[in-house]
Amino acid sequence: MANILEELWRGNVVPYGSVRHTPEMTQLMGYIARHHEKLTSNLTGELKETFEKLDDCWNEYAELCDKEVFIHAFRLGMQIAIAAMTERDD
Repeated sequence: MANILEELWRGNVVPYGSVRHTPEMTQLMGYIARHHEKLTSNLTGELKETFEKLDDCWNEYAELCDKEVFIHAFRLGMQIAIAAMTERDD
């Protein structure tokens, strides 16, 4: 435990950059990239600009959701740890 706390203090633990992609996620990302490219290559002018803004907003929204999920999961994990350390076996 001391090692993970030291690594966290030193800034070596970065939870948002450590997502392991499953084969299903990798396949889905390929589909998304292909459809995104097909769509953007057919858009011009104002529609392309609008789609880029939509894409930027969606990415920002996803980042905010990821942050909230991380916070919730961390808190839940801490509550489980606290319960495991404080509950008595009767």
